[in-house]
Amino acid sequence: MILTLSTTYRPATDLGYLLHKSPGRLHRLELPFGAAHMLFTEAGEARATFALMVEVDAVGLVRSDRRRGQRLIDHYVNDRAYAASSLLSVAMARALRNAMAGTSKERAGLAGIALPLEASVEPIALGGGEDLARRLFEPLGLAVEVVMHPLDPELPDWGTGPFASLKVTGECRLADLLTQLYVLIPVLDRRKHYYVGGDELEKLIRRGEGWLAGHPEKELIARRYLKEKRALADEALERLKVEEAETALPDDEVSAEGEACLERPIRLHEVRLDRVAEVLAAHKVRRVVDLGCGEGRLVERLLKSRIIAEVLGIDVSIRALEAAERRLRIASMSERQRARVRLVQGSLTCRDKRMAGFDAATLVEVIEHLEPDRLPALERVVFEAARPGLVVVTTPNREYNIRFEGLKAGARRHADHRFEWTRGELASWAEGVCARRGYEVAIEGIGEVDPALGAPSQMAVFTLKQ
Repeated sequence: MILTLSTTYRPATDLGYLLHKSPGRLHRLELPFGAAHMLFTEAGEARATFALMVEVDAVGLVRSDRRRGQRLIDHYVNDRAYAASSLLSVAMARALRNAMAGTSKERAGLAGIALPLEASVEPIALGGGEDLARRLFEPLGLAVEVVMHPLDPELPDWGTGPFASLKVTGECRLADLLTQLYVLIPVLDRRKHYYVGGDELEKLIRRGEGWLAGHPEKELIARRYLKEKRALADEALERLKVEEAETALPDDEVSAEGEACLERPIRLHEVRLDRVAEVLAAHKVRRVVDLGCGEGRLVERLLKSRIIAEVLGIDVSIRALEAAERRLRIASMSERQRARVRLVQGSLTCRDKRMAGFDAATLVEVIEHLEPDRLPALERVVFEAARPGLVVVTTPNREYNIRFEGLKAGARRHADHRFEWTRGELASWAEGVCARRGYEVAIEGIGEVDPALGAPSQMAVFTLKQ
């Protein structure tokens, strides 16, 4: 099976810097099921083409397969060694790891911009034909060309078989094209050569960030990628639904930068974080999970406390987590400090055992980013499944919005806010949570209080009844 990548960007040989492969060398990488051979078939000023050929040890692959209940001959007589499949995706992840991450030490700027690119995969088994290939790649802005292979070149009347040559072209980041191919090749093939579990779900969410949530065929992609395992596919779609909601930007609302500008004169975000940290300190909690941690501003504050022994930051956005990692300078932390913090991707509306066992959970300006019909799921995840002794929730006070200059009447502070509550609405929701989940709540304002409108932000502090 062969994957080729070409560009006409000048100088085209810069493709080598993005792939971390020298155009003048033959590269080889040993794989658990064979080997990957890499080379440039052309490397000029006007055009360069890189080829990744995966050589599969078909006999070794069968001998390492411990599955039962299948005839041995079925393992030997198949197309896995010859047609592009999940084996090619694994080879890409190992051989082109840095390119898929979008990193390039020598061409950092180039890694982040759209380039004219062409990718070819052959042969590939199209479990759905040319139409499916177009449905998968064209919504990504890529042109698709499919050539179906005849069952027998010497007997054209027999027609075509399931195998084809696939070519996609367009202008995009190399990292984006590689991650899309990584996900969609096994979707087209409709099979995976290894066990599919929770780890594969995490891979799909991570590799699909920025494009899968808005893809019109995301349900089909999730189902096929996760080998038709319904529970995993349903969870993936729930998490993609959250990501899509969090990244949507309605035209009639202010931008995220606009919200920061609105609140900056009164230092509201700083005041809010300080107050949350004070509440945690007053309750002498040692282990905190920050749900919807974003760029890690609260995590950064908590790590300065000698009382806090561990902080787990969870966010649906990989980009936000990467920003948090940079803000916290995790790469340069001492081993002792590094042991105090973890940043992981996850959805706040899906049960996650990683959230359990903490003294406190924080949701700072998070709940208003969810659709109202997702709040019951959030409640079950936080107050029933994770069930910490302390939960701190902050959210805007809608009544105060008229005090912000430049905010149109009826508009929300952030483009992605799905709702903003009055003081009464927060109290009503909080009291319902307490009645259903066995908590008590205290509500207070954050920021300078207006006698008629209340404070600009509001906080609910839930404590578990003993």
